[in-house]
Amino acid sequence: MAKQALQVAIDGPASAGKSTVAKLVAKRFGYIYVDTGAMYRAVTYWAMQHDVDLTDGHAVIAAMKTLKISFKPGEPDQLVFANQEDITAAIRQPDVTNNVSTIAALPQVRTILTDQQREMATAGGIVMDGRDIGTTVLPDAEVKIFLVASAAERAKRRYAENIKKGIDTPLDQLQAEIELRDHKDSTRKVSPLTQAADATLVDTTPMSIDEVVAAIAEIITKKQSSTI
Repeated sequence: MAKQALQVAIDGPASAGKSTVAKLVAKRFGYIYVDTGAMYRAVTYWAMQHDVDLTDGHAVIAAMKTLKISFKPGEPDQLVFANQEDITAAIRQPDVTNNVSTIAALPQVRTILTDQQREMATAGGIVMDGRDIGTTVLPDAEVKIFLVASAAERAKRRYAENIKKGIDTPLDQLQAEIELRDHKDSTRKVSPLTQAADATLVDTTPMSIDEVVAAIAEIITKKQSSTI
């Protein structure tokens, strides 16, 4: 009997390893990976490129009308496009990173992107990561994971990633930015970052990527067995 194609929601704060882990989990189970964070980053990038006031919801929505976000397979990273423009690298630059929480706090933007994300997940067999997937986007997901790690550890990870991309931001500045983003994400009025009541907490601070993936894979496998 074929195993059920599940919806897997992975939430957590910035640089907890969500995207990296979600991609590997999706690959292991043959699921589709949806990077919701990249969608908010794409809107942020697009608005900034068009000199839009990022706090003006109506202006951002107007700019979004000319934006089509799409994903394509890539190695090692999934490619992200704004219309026909490859923005994979651009949306990971510090200017976008430091402004995405402002865009993510706009109710109008969240409504539009949430609808798109739910449509993508309808058939199951999907891994989606973000900050409110298990609580708001996919509240009925069969598997919910909440990844956490200390701010110091997340800053070290972000620093290592940035160095590989040629971005040299001081470690202490990165930790301060991460802590500020945590505060913004957890205190925003619309869909704040919070652990769903039925989510499994996984502290990745002392764990390798492979260990985190193995732990989540075990949770998914058990859920598949219980739903057959």
